[in-house]
Order: sequence, then C-alpha cells, then structure tokens
Amino acid sequence: MTPALHTSALTSLPLLARGKVRDNYAVGKDRILMIASDRLSAFDVIMGEPIPGKGEILTRMALFWFDRLGHLCPNHLTGDTPESAVTPAEVPQVQGRAMLVRRLKPLPVEAVVRGYLAGSGWKEYQEIQSVCGVALPPGLKNASRLPVPIFTPAAKAAMGEHDENISFDQVMAMIGPDLAARIRDISIALYQTAAAIALTKGLIIADTKFEFGLDPAGTLVLMDEVLTPDSSRYWPVEGYAQAFAQGSNPPSYDKQFVRDWLEQVRINGKPWDKTPPAPRLPQDVIDRTAEKYREALQRLTG
Repeated sequence: MTPALHTSALTSLPLLARGKVRDNYAVGKDRILMIASDRLSAFDVIMGEPIPGKGEILTRMALFWFDRLGHLCPNHLTGDTPESAVTPAEVPQVQGRAMLVRRLKPLPVEAVVRGYLAGSGWKEYQEIQSVCGVALPPGLKNASRLPVPIFTPAAKAAMGEHDENISFDQVMAMIGPDLAARIRDISIALYQTAAAIALTKGLIIADTKFEFGLDPAGTLVLMDEVLTPDSSRYWPVEGYAQAFAQGSNPPSYDKQFVRDWLEQVRINGKPWDKTPPAPRLPQDVIDRTAEKYREALQRLTG
C-alpha cells in the first residue's frame, strides 16, 4: 500500500467537490477524476486520522464489482487510466485509488436494497413493522434474512447531514414512476447477483446502496462506488448463526469498530456529541479498522 492520503491536493485539475471520502476533479467537460482518499467518516463526521490503504481497497472492490455487474447495467467507467489525467508529479495521489469516469446527471436518490434486517431498517421495523413503506411479516428479529430483498430508498442529504429514508411513492414523485421502477428493479437485480457471488466467498451482503446518473442520451448508469464496505454491510458467514441467535449483528467488515469506539469515548467526562471535531483515533483503532477493510478485500478477491 502507498502512504496514507487524507486529502488530495491536485493543482492540474479544477476541484469539483470533496465528499466524505472522495475528491472529485473535472477532466474537461465530460469526465471526472474520482480519488478515493483514506478519510473515514462516522456519524457523518470526518475523522482527522486516515485509515492507511482504505482508498485503494475501496477502489479495488468497486472495480471488482463493476466488472461482474456490467451485464446488468452500464457503469460510469471510461476505460481510461486515471494517471493519464494528471501530471507525473501528481501520480502518487492517484495511483491505485482513483477512477476516471463519465460525467453524469446524478439522481437524488440513494437506491438502498436490504436482504437482511439491520441498522435503521431494524429500528423502523420494531416501531411499525415496515421499512420505507414496505410491510414485513411479524416475528422478524435483528439480522433476520428477509423473505425477498426489498428496495428501501433514501433521499440524499447535504454534507454532514443524515440521508432520510423515503417511500417508493416519494421516489416516484421526485423522478417519475418509470425511472423509479427502473432504479428499483435494477438495484434489486444488482444486489441479488452480488449477494450470490459474495456467498461463494463466505460473505453475506446484508444491505447496500447504489447511486445512479443519467448520461446525455438519458441512459441510466451505475455510478460512484459500488458494494464497498463503506456502502454495504458485509458479514462473515461463519459468525452469522451465533450472532443471530443472540439477537445481535454479526461482526461486520466496515467502520463499525470505529463507531463502537466513538460510542464509548469520553471527552471531559462526557460522551462525544457526534459533532466536529471528532475525537482523535488511537493507533490501535486505526490499525484494527484497516485490517477489517483488508480482510474484506482478501476474502472477496482472493
């Protein structure tokens, strides 16, 4: 792995936006250079310390899935090397952690698919026995496998705010019924295909989110990241049965380790209020989080 990169600093390209993890630069009028930094956010707050290798792992996993899901939906990759878009001096900031992609019109919907009940879905089910307007059978438990995968969309929030779960009716009102139905059907197909592949690697994909955009011809295109530990809940098969029996979530390959530490940390004797600045991550938390991401990649790709 190359040295950790918290924030890129390209001068040869105009910066379009910095997200929680990715820095996006304009390459002409029709392409974007997406750099996956080693930043980590928890509770929608960006940590001050990078997780070494995280951006490279996210990029490798996204490319793995784009390659295997291309028959279901076109994606935003151009096929050009990211290094070709920058100066030789800037290559170290790009190599292994960037994608050169088509510039699209992003749709304002997080296309979330759940195959298992966890996180905010489990919380909502406990209250009203449904998730995002999708009624579910009674008697489900935390981490229950759902009878069929369900589409539970969210509206994209501004930086630093939480995405808001919405119903399919709200999605139809936002983007029209035809496009809403296409996103739902493609998202479920993508999830089912990926979940079957992951299962052969000993991994359960409990849930995931996809993002889509439209190209100038109006074609629906899969964009951003796809099926990384930042956008998906990965569980090891071997830990599932015991955790489910205990009513808890299986250990996941993501930043849950950081979230758990942040929930326990005290600042001047009080819990962190989940607003910036974030507490400084100790080295052992950084190391163990990095190991979780590496293990997910190794299990998936061999």
